[in-house]
Amino acid sequence: MFVVGLTGGIGSGKSTVADLFVQRGAALVDTDAIAHELTGPGGVAMPALCAAFGDAIRRPDGGLDRASMRRLVFADVTAKLRLEAILHPLIRRESERRCTSASAAYVILAVPLLIESGSYRERCDRILVVDCSEETQLSRVVARSGMEAAEVRAIMATQASRPVRLAVADDCIDNEGGPAALAEQVEKLHQVYLAEARAKVKAIS
Repeated sequence: MFVVGLTGGIGSGKSTVADLFVQRGAALVDTDAIAHELTGPGGVAMPALCAAFGDAIRRPDGGLDRASMRRLVFADVTAKLRLEAILHPLIRRESERRCTSASAAYVILAVPLLIESGSYRERCDRILVVDCSEETQLSRVVARSGMEAAEVRAIMATQASRPVRLAVADDCIDNEGGPAALAEQVEKLHQVYLAEARAKVKAIS
């Protein structure tokens, strides 16, 4: 399977770009969505998370209180490491399973922290970065989430910097323009990925 690793900073527009590829026939494996499933009511990660952090991180419906968990990991780096040690292996296994079982010509593997994790690079044929200015990131996240700017900046500070992301990108989408410009860039890359996916299948066969 031909796998395109999709990443970008918070507020860059990764989900919008992923949806545009799906509209063109790509399969989507979204690690953030997988994380939500694992930490939702009845999620398989919840027993281990509650054992590690206590019931205070659990909502009344049994799912993870993500706001409480976010405050905890920002205040305590060891808590962040414990959280990652529980979630990351589960997310990796499930994302691998979904990539392997996909029936589309290629897979968009959306990983918000693809650059930071380091372990996903070996699983991807191409790395696609959705890029925009930090000012645009900040304004988008504040507008959609209602979070304070300082909290958004704190999240951005934990992510790879814009230059670091661009340095490892095989492909880049500029998401400073409007929907038409975004769709045009996605269409061009879709054609590239279709061709490369066919070439990979031919080389294997």
